[in-house]
Parts: sequence; C-alpha cells; structure tokens
Amino acid sequence: MAAALRGALAGLLRPLGSWAPRAARGVGAGRGVPGRGFRWLREAAPPLGKGLGPLGSLPAGGFPSVLGRVTPLLPTILQQPVRTVTYYSLRKGKRKTVKAVIDRFLRLHNGLWVRRKSGYKKKLWKKSAAQKKRLREMVLCTRTQCKLLDKMTTSFWKRRNWYVDDPYQKYHDRTNLRV
Repeated sequence: MAAALRGALAGLLRPLGSWAPRAARGVGAGRGVPGRGFRWLREAAPPLGKGLGPLGSLPAGGFPSVLGRVTPLLPTILQQPVRTVTYYSLRKGKRKTVKAVIDRFLRLHNGLWVRRKSGYKKKLWKKSAAQKKRLREMVLCTRTQCKLLDKMTTSFWKRRNWYVDDPYQKYHDRTNLRV
C-alpha cells in the first residue's frame, strides 16, 4: 500500500517537474539538491518503516511529505490568466463579448482597432512631460490583433455609431488602406 501510494504520487508529480521554478527545483550552487524535476522530493521523503503516523504510510501530520512540499507551488503553476470568449451563454445560448476589450480598445468603422500605449497611467511621477505626452497618444493595432479583437466582440460593437463632436470622425473612413 505504501509503495503504491509513493509510486502514484511520483507519477502524478513527474509532469510538473518542467514547470516548477528554478529555485523550487533546487537549481543553483550551494543547495546540495539535484536540479532534475521533483526527484529530490521523493528522495527526501522519510523511510516507509520509521516514524509512521496513524494512517500507515503518512507522517504524523496526516499528509505525505511530498504533497506538503508541492502544494505551495500548485496555485502559481495551474492558475493561468485567461480571458476567453463565451460561445454559448446560459440564458439565450448566444455568443458574448469580452468586456475587457470594450473597456480598453475602440473599434473604428473601417475595421481597425485603436488603443492607448501601455503604461500611460503608471508611475507618472518619474516620467518627463514629453514622455507623458507620447504615452497619451493612441496607437493602431496590427492586423492580427484586429482579427483577434473582432472575434472577441459581437456584431453589436461592430456597427457604425454617429456621435456628436466625435474626435475620431476623420479616422472612421480611410481610403487606400488594406486591413
């Protein structure tokens, strides 16, 4: 039973070896820990016959030492930032728009998307006036980015809008422009 549990844990944790940070894997001088995956965790586990708790193969705390050492790594490894499109909503079964796109970008009627330069709100106290002015400028997205943003929005956001005193009016219609 104990050998099967240890083998099962080793098999589950082996794929995580390439994702672990270098410091957690023990890569570096003076650590005395091999730098290949989680093998050092298996070797550092207590021997099976000595110091067993009430659950047989588990230490006195109730958790295997390997699992106790790996759990701090799991949230950072498994939780990736993601903004996906909802293809079918729960209420009407329709495609939904990613709201972060609407907040951060503006779609011109010719199909191009406009955005602010990155970092235009960050650490303004250390930037010069000329740099702040350059960061306030708007930038056109590339063709690949425009296609991706079109996929992340519904047709509602692609229709033409007529606003009073629209500052982008002269940019909505462009001639001799390949998108």
